[in-house]
Amino acid sequence: MAPFPSSAIRAVVRSLLVLPLALLVCFAGPAAAARWDSATLTVPAQADGTTVTFSEQEYKAGRKLFNDSCGTCHAGGITKTNQNVGLDPETLALATPPRTSVESLVDFIKNPTSFDGEYSISDVHPSLRSSDVFVKMRDLDDNDLRLIAGYILVAPKVQGIQWGGGKIYF
Repeated sequence: MAPFPSSAIRAVVRSLLVLPLALLVCFAGPAAAARWDSATLTVPAQADGTTVTFSEQEYKAGRKLFNDSCGTCHAGGITKTNQNVGLDPETLALATPPRTSVESLVDFIKNPTSFDGEYSISDVHPSLRSSDVFVKMRDLDDNDLRLIAGYILVAPKVQGIQWGGGKIYF
């Protein structure tokens, strides 16, 4: 029987070393490494174009607050009670006034209005204004609202088209 060629052994060892790296790149991808860079975590703070950069910890705190306070109706950035109005950037930009900054989203959480901005919906949408009915809103302060708004604006950058996409992407 001929001895096992060393080149075959090297090829097998090389495959065993390269395969986990290839799987890491495929499944974690460059997006996982870049997920928490400043470009991803920077969003408009105000309508005038001023920006704010959240930290990874602030993003995660905002996600927890969002899931606890808003996630029942807005899981994954959709709106279960009105499938036509999501929390994706395109839809938020079409609202009146546009809800594309931290300041404008905090304003909405405090005093929600219809999508066209014509009337208050605080009697049916959780808000600080209606915290007597929506008790989850009672313990939120301005910083909590800022973190929730930051999460809503950063989430599409992290989750991609799944944020606000509803069932079609799951």
